[in-house]
Amino acid sequence: MSVKHPVIAITGSSGAGTSTVKKSFEHIFRREKILAAVIEGDSFHRYDREEMKRAIQESERNGQGRHISHFGPEANLFDELEALFRSYGENGTGRRRYYLHNEEEAAPWGQQPGTFTPWEELPEDTDCLFYEGLHGGARTDTVDVARHTDLLVGVVPTVNLEWIQKIHRDTSTRGYSVEAVTQTILRRMHDYVHHITPQFSRTHINFQRVPVVDTSNPFVARDIPTLDESLVVIRYRDPHGVDFPYLLSMIHDSFMSRPNCIVVPGGKMQLAMQLVLTPLILQLMERRNRA
Repeated sequence: MSVKHPVIAITGSSGAGTSTVKKSFEHIFRREKILAAVIEGDSFHRYDREEMKRAIQESERNGQGRHISHFGPEANLFDELEALFRSYGENGTGRRRYYLHNEEEAAPWGQQPGTFTPWEELPEDTDCLFYEGLHGGARTDTVDVARHTDLLVGVVPTVNLEWIQKIHRDTSTRGYSVEAVTQTILRRMHDYVHHITPQFSRTHINFQRVPVVDTSNPFVARDIPTLDESLVVIRYRDPHGVDFPYLLSMIHDSFMSRPNCIVVPGGKMQLAMQLVLTPLILQLMERRNRA
């Protein structure tokens, strides 16, 4: 953790909706004139797209019951990610690269989709590091990424909703079949249990969207539940100093479910994120300015 060079991270599974929370952070950064060094979690995968396909095929041929996946340590550069968080926290420096998901992203670089750009130094004189990806709170026997974060936010829809969102995204925008996406979910299950879900016990705040419509079979669901068909549970690890009466007065139809949890209508999720996250980010910036 750092006072002069704060590290902010959003962590969540594939299809969880971290990009929605990322937009809320970007609005806050723009409004408050905060310059963030942005880190994409996919850029710390170990393999490019073709290499990952070969690694998956090899792990399946071995038939040892546990297959490699983007959720686990074998397919990621956890050491480098921790080194980046540590380096930025100490002196505001570090290295990043980009993963080029599609033709549009790859064209300016003159590279193929599914490859990485060269490593580059972070811009100088940024106000904070901002990470969005799968492993902002990762921890193994040898690596502890979470301990270097000053604000760690989890995005955790109920698992069936998460799967519905992933299936719809991957079939509609990435061209995969439902069967292929289902196989990916199954292949990742061990790493999901051991390397994704434990992070949400290390987060400072979790946003969990809970649908209030039937999602009992996510593999045949035709539609993603809308925000208005959901509630959002916001859990604080440490509720000390949180002005819950203010939040309840500002967010209509919200209520407290536990001393550290506030529940808000799904349609008010963006408003809730702004009200919850803005003071926390400003506190980090005030501490930085005083230091």
